Amino acid sequence: MKTARQAAERLMEGHNVTEGEVLLDLEGYKISVKSNCEKLLEKLGVYFAHTLGHGSADCQVVALDGPSPKMGINFTDWKREAGKTGRKDAFYDLEDARLIHKVRTGMVFLQSQDYLIASGPSLSNDNQIINYINAQYMNHLQHNEALICHAAGLVANGKALGMAGFSGGGKSTLMLHILAHDGVSYLTNDRLFVQGKNAQGIPKLPRINPGTMLHDENLIALLPDERCAELKNLPAHELWDLEEKYDVFVDDVYGEGKIVSQAPLDDFLILNWKRDSLEPCKIEQVDLTQHQDLLAAIMKSPGPFYQYSDGTFFNDDTELESAPYISALKDIKIYEASGKVDFEFATSYCLETLLK
Repeated sequence: MKTARQAAERLMEGHNVTEGEVLLDLEGYKISVKSNCEKLLEKLGVYFAHTLGHGSADCQVVALDGPSPKMGINFTDWKREAGKTGRKDAFYDLEDARLIHKVRTGMVFLQSQDYLIASGPSLSNDNQIINYINAQYMNHLQHNEALICHAAGLVANGKALGMAGFSGGGKSTLMLHILAHDGVSYLTNDRLFVQGKNAQGIPKLPRINPGTMLHDENLIALLPDERCAELKNLPAHELWDLEEKYDVFVDDVYGEGKIVSQAPLDDFLILNWKRDSLEPCKIEQVDLTQHQDLLAAIMKSPGPFYQYSDGTFFNDDTELESAPYISALKDIKIYEASGKVDFEFATSYCLETLLK
């Protein structure tokens, strides 16, 4: 197997795609999703309801539900980011494409300029299909000189606030505390793109751990009663570190019309606070050129699905450069939250100062 076409034929073998489709319209960039599984299309239609459009697509994703495909190749593990452990992604580069294998689920993805196919137990791993669809939009944004940031985003009064934090820093928790207030809209949870003075989000709903839900009156009802009782008995440090993800359907929880796709970016808050700090939380404006250590919270690898416009791929040993981030954020006011973790204080500060 050497080419994208050969890989596509292997993945499509034995599968019949239905006539239906889900078509996303993302700021004019349209993605068609087809499948052999109507139930999967129904789930994707619900998930992407706020983005649905019509017309001809710019690219087509095919999501096949079935057993994990046997490709007859030896995948290479993709290097995890600092602080991450365990095997997650593996890849195999063809002449004109890349195959990505999700180690934990057995899903296989074909990324190429001519074929975009996901195959494996897609219905039970629909979040990976959602991520794959979003990967195509993220590629499009980056081809148009948007810079990827590991950040959440909110919008109020016609301007966006980006929020980044070091691993486990609580940016999603803070974002949802602020989102619960009137006049605040959701932009993005984990991938924010900066293009000029504009911030753009992707159609990915907040995906959070139960610790965030347990202490938020808007979210606790999303937990099954039995699981909620179990979680309440866990020590605080175990609850904070627990990896157990739940999707938050923003319109259902916070009301319709709370999702936006882009807005002018004025401010960026970096959460550099510590759980074990005894110092009161404080938020101060900083000069990013003088605090480049904070860039590590913002910089984000494009990942194994990123294909450059010339057809080549991003590699896991490619060093991320800080200069593009410093340049992209040079006209954005940067704030640092330090001291102890204090969601109440940070929420008030964002609402009363950064989103005014």
